[in-house]
Amino acid sequence: MSIDITGLPPERIVFDISPLAELGVALHALHEPGHHPGLHGWATATAAGLKPDLADRLHEADFLWRSTFSDIFIPFAGLPVDPRRVGVTSLKEELDLLDRLNDERFVSSALEFTCATTYSAGAPSPLVDPARREHALDLAANRGPRQLDFTRRLLTDPASVRAWLRRLFEDCEEAFFADTWRRVSVQLAADARHKSELLRRKGLTEALRAVSPALTLDEGGTRISADKLADGRTTATDPAVGAGLTLLPSSFGWPHLMVVHAPGWQPVIQYPIGAPELPGAASVELLKRRMDALAHPMRMRMCRNLGRATYTTSELADALGITAPEVSRHLAVLKKAELISTRRRGRYVLHQLDVAAVARLGSDFLETVLR
Repeated sequence: MSIDITGLPPERIVFDISPLAELGVALHALHEPGHHPGLHGWATATAAGLKPDLADRLHEADFLWRSTFSDIFIPFAGLPVDPRRVGVTSLKEELDLLDRLNDERFVSSALEFTCATTYSAGAPSPLVDPARREHALDLAANRGPRQLDFTRRLLTDPASVRAWLRRLFEDCEEAFFADTWRRVSVQLAADARHKSELLRRKGLTEALRAVSPALTLDEGGTRISADKLADGRTTATDPAVGAGLTLLPSSFGWPHLMVVHAPGWQPVIQYPIGAPELPGAASVELLKRRMDALAHPMRMRMCRNLGRATYTTSELADALGITAPEVSRHLAVLKKAELISTRRRGRYVLHQLDVAAVARLGSDFLETVLR
């Protein structure tokens, strides 16, 4: 994953905080506690305190943050550089920015869970391209009835879905996030100030090293690389939105290092601060089977997909660019190593990574796969 910063003025590299971005990661941690071993207590207590209606509505749209981090949580990146973004610290202000995204940009962002393979391509919006519309509906149907219903509603009446989501996020703030944000925002603001000062005093290389060892700057100082099991390229000097790179600390993010790299959006890096201690390793015999299974680079790539969502064999074949029989052979090895689980939904057989099992292999591997 790389970000071209050629010619980017130093003052356009900004460390900031975002309540909406943090809400997105908090919702992910709430619905995927296996990804976040240090947040089990918070997730359990928060889930137990949700009113049934809010819990049901969160379940209805959890694919926006459960398997894919939708860019709707970082709307400022999809708008022209705007000085009004400076000093935005409330969820309401960021939801106002979300309202300013045009329908095509909003719909494309909300449908990221159906277009992982075309995210970097800048494909036309399903609102204006009939082929993309049918493709989005087909992929949503593969994911399940909730995803299909959401996609149909979004493509038919985006305004009503916008209003529904805004109300959902406002209700989250009232139910639990206002208290959560008051608690974590102080730490996030302190981290942003520290990294800003480090950037000013010691330069971008040192600032990136402090953010994450997965981030590096090339010798010419023109390209930032993020060491992730994903490919993507973007630029911080797109004239459509103006020059800029924003880095956002997150208290809920570990082990994810997220890079917004959609064409026409400002690049954003959301990075975790702090990391939990993980449980010890498995038995020697099981550990050997698992390490042998994960020695293959294709199976590591497969684990990245399966760690974020359930996939059918055909979906994995499409995402990884290999044949279905090849996918089946790799899945058999991972299943023998007890690293994946399989369940049937109608005529589909869904596979998913056992994140808890991977966590027992150690934080380095877990962080690399889920980064």
